[in-house]
Amino acid sequence: MKVVVVKKEKESNERLISRFNKRVQGSRKILKVKSERYNKRPETKRHKRASAIMREKYRTIREKNRFY
Repeated sequence: MKVVVVKKEKESNERLISRFNKRVQGSRKILKVKSERYNKRPETKRHKRASAIMREKYRTIREKNRFY
């Protein structure tokens, strides 16, 4: 998906560039490119399980604190 910005009538170049930058930030392309910059190993089964356990632990803590 390309990010296209067309210059409006009586619009300065600086405003056009800032509008383009906002569109690029909004499309989240920069975040995707930065995250794919380095090769990451696939997560092992042990690490997936550990992160699921911690996620569930913090989820229950948040639920308990929600009603106080």
